[in-house]
Amino acid sequence: VTMKNGILEVTLSNPEGIVTGIHYNGIKNLLETKNDETNRGYWDVVWSPPGTTVTTGTFERIEATTFEVIVETREQVELSFSRTWDLSLEGKLAPLSIDKRFVMLLGSSGFYSYAIYEHLNGWPGFNLDETRIAFKLRKDKFHYMAMADNRQRYMPLPDDRLPGRGVELAYPEAVLLVDPVEPEFKGEVDDKYQYSCENKDLKVHGWICTDPPTGFWQITPSNEFRTGGSVKQNLTSHVGPTTLAMFISAHYAGIDLVPKFGQDEPWKKVYGPIFIYLNSLPKGDNPLTLWDDAKTQMLVEVQSWPYSFPASKDFQLSEQRGDISGRLLVQDRYVSNDNIPANGAYVGLAIPGDVGSWQRECKDYQFWTEADDEGYFSITNVRTSDYNLYAWVPGFVGDYKNASVITIASGSDIDMGDLVYEPPRDGPTLWEIGIPDRSAAEFYIPDPNPKYINKLFVNHPDRFRQYGLWERYSELYPTQDLVYTVGENDYKRDWFFAQVTRKKDDNTYQGTTWQIKFNLDSTNQTEIYKLRLALASAAQAKLEVRINDLSTESPLFSSGLIGGDNAIARHGIHGLYWLYNVDIRGHMLLQGENTIYLTQASNQTPFQGIMYDYIRLEGPPRKAC
Repeated sequence: VTMKNGILEVTLSNPEGIVTGIHYNGIKNLLETKNDETNRGYWDVVWSPPGTTVTTGTFERIEATTFEVIVETREQVELSFSRTWDLSLEGKLAPLSIDKRFVMLLGSSGFYSYAIYEHLNGWPGFNLDETRIAFKLRKDKFHYMAMADNRQRYMPLPDDRLPGRGVELAYPEAVLLVDPVEPEFKGEVDDKYQYSCENKDLKVHGWICTDPPTGFWQITPSNEFRTGGSVKQNLTSHVGPTTLAMFISAHYAGIDLVPKFGQDEPWKKVYGPIFIYLNSLPKGDNPLTLWDDAKTQMLVEVQSWPYSFPASKDFQLSEQRGDISGRLLVQDRYVSNDNIPANGAYVGLAIPGDVGSWQRECKDYQFWTEADDEGYFSITNVRTSDYNLYAWVPGFVGDYKNASVITIASGSDIDMGDLVYEPPRDGPTLWEIGIPDRSAAEFYIPDPNPKYINKLFVNHPDRFRQYGLWERYSELYPTQDLVYTVGENDYKRDWFFAQVTRKKDDNTYQGTTWQIKFNLDSTNQTEIYKLRLALASAAQAKLEVRINDLSTESPLFSSGLIGGDNAIARHGIHGLYWLYNVDIRGHMLLQGENTIYLTQASNQTPFQGIMYDYIRLEGPPRKAC
């Protein structure tokens, strides 16, 4: 089946709906012709039986069984490639009926794709570990990858990752290039996780061919169908050359962000449309400027959302949606007597749930925006449904949730007025470490081992994306753990970005105990002090807190085993957010020097650990006058 509009030509298998060819700018096929036709451009899922606690299930390319032309006019073509699930397929295919759509418009230098997933009542339960679109481009053509102004480079070949040319490091995705085809890459590490990106910034990425100058770009104009909110991280493009459109993934989250469906749970969701944009330049022009044009096209697509052309009734058009606006203020009387505008707050709508539940909600749609300097926010083009309004505010711990269930109807324009968030606070700040922004980026991030460099991230703001930084802790602290003295140390240089295990000489690992030393001029023996522990990431970790006596068998606080976001191994400076509030009775503290012991007790692998977001000790509440 072929779609063409005079600019490009796209060929798909019938009835499977696999993209087998893209003809553009004189290049007969942008996709890798050495690959089997099923391994060029496709939708896929990873799924597993209900109750599974890991995220590596059965991989399945979505191959349709029915082809239908939905729209065929001079202005638009929309094709449907669908498969209908029934009980005869139990255990063979994910229990989903899937309708993949491909759209081409007149005068458009690209094509769109979206899909409708449906699980009916009575079908078997299952976990949907991942779903995405993948495109495999020609390795002899596409060598330059771009995903941000400061994250773009010439990339190694996939051949460089093969045995003999590359050496696998601590996990298969990370490979040291020892004999690459192009000598300039020798000694570098290649790892697809180094190119991950937060949803809010993940709008356009792709590849450039220099001869003839040609760009292949994946543009995602909305995050409404993605999971995990604005700062959830996802894969982008990587060596292959491969370009992905991620819809569901457990990356930087773990099993918590895997949708789990019961047998009696009907569900339907539209993923996309996303846009595959192609651009070109005359020979002799600088091909790298194709990135600037792709960014401009991304803005056009974002401003056009929701699109007016999808023919499926399951995709709501602009006139079917509603808007909501308001202003968020923060009330913290220990910071200011006046309410504080929630500058830069992330404000969103998600299905009704508990405070912070949006972070792990992964079945429905979410709609997020950022408040302006005065705390004003506006969320437009929201699908009709019932929601709660959630928010979190950089600079303050915790999560906001408005108690009202908000019903968005077609044409709604709801003004919430002034909303006030009271973050967790019992008393005045005695001391604090870090910045409450759900990231560990402000802490000390070491230089990588010179043997494991990615040149892109040398002298780069995202220096945390270098490989193997977890190993540097044992080199900096070979026998004694980190000790941080309040008032003397600076968290920017003295607080290691992750509390990881220490590697021992016998290649086993041990848990680590960090100390925070601080002085109190006086203590109130009968009052309660509060320790706020905000975590930016946890990976199979167990955090224990002791006060002034490390030898006590029972800690004052234990988190139990928490987290599976694997952000330490995958070069993410955060995963899921955790907040613990620990009561410290006054009699446990001393006049003069005190020590808080933070033990990360898990010790089976090098990747177990914690990234702290922010730590604060509060004194007892002030007495009202």
